[in-house]
Order: sequence, then C-alpha cells, then structure tokens
Amino acid sequence: MIKYQKTNAIRILEAAGISHTVYTYSAGDGRIDAAAVAEKLGKNLSEFFKTLLTRGGRNIYVFCIPGSEELDLKKAAKAAGEKKIDLTAVRELVPLTGYVRGGCSPVGMKKHYPLFIDACARDRERIIVSGGAIGIQVSLAPGDLLSVTGARYADLCAAF
Repeated sequence: MIKYQKTNAIRILEAAGISHTVYTYSAGDGRIDAAAVAEKLGKNLSEFFKTLLTRGGRNIYVFCIPGSEELDLKKAAKAAGEKKIDLTAVRELVPLTGYVRGGCSPVGMKKHYPLFIDACARDRERIIVSGGAIGIQVSLAPGDLLSVTGARYADLCAAF
C-alpha cells in the first residue's frame, strides 16, 4: 500500500463514522481513468464510479456513474430538473470543487452541489469512488454515500 495524506473526503467519512476502505495506486504512468485504476487495484471495473461535474443554466450538478458508462445528458437534465445539462470544462474543476481531474470525489467539494448517483448503485453492496486525490480511491456502501452527501439515485447512463 502506498502511503497517503488524508484528504478532505476521507476526513468527512471518518467524522461521519462511515465504514470505508481506502485504496491507493501509483499514478506515475499517467493512467488515471477508471479502467486503468481498476486494473492497478485488481478490482472489477463495475465497482468504480466516476464523478462528473456539469452545468445546467446557472447551477452546478454532480453525477456519479459507473466508470465504464457514459452520462446521458438528457437523463441528467431530467434528474436535475433542467432543460439542458453540459459537462463543465476541465479548467473549472478546481475552482468549483477544490479537486483535480482524476481526483474529484463526490465527498467534500468546496461547495455543496446537488449530487445524483446512477440507480444501478442501489443494487451494489459497495462502490468505489475517488478519495479526493489522484492515487486514492474509497470503497463504501452506496447508501452511506447518499447519507453523507445528500445525493439521490437517478437513471443516468446512456443506452448503447
């Protein structure tokens, strides 16, 4: 296991008494996408949920979907009650969340934004999300993620 500094996300989970497991991996090769991280950790890609930041009108929304899936922007807009949703530019990530690309956790952003988690998570015992820094992932029960973030489930993934 790689030594790591506690992130804001991990501190929040600990303070809330939420059971979680921290996984670390080396990001020196630049491979930080969900498939690469799953491979590095020897886990199934279906366990990993990526965090996506979007804008609908003047509002910011966060969506967590399986790492192998694509966000359906129409479904995302419907879940958020917006006419249209677009992904934010990567350059907006740090100012809006405090997190960098590849280390954006749904827990502990600079501001509280409405969070939606793909409904498939409710059928899983645990999911893995970013721990708040590149090289850190956190496994926890989806219900615990909902309780600590105020998230809601929604049908979010594009059908192929």
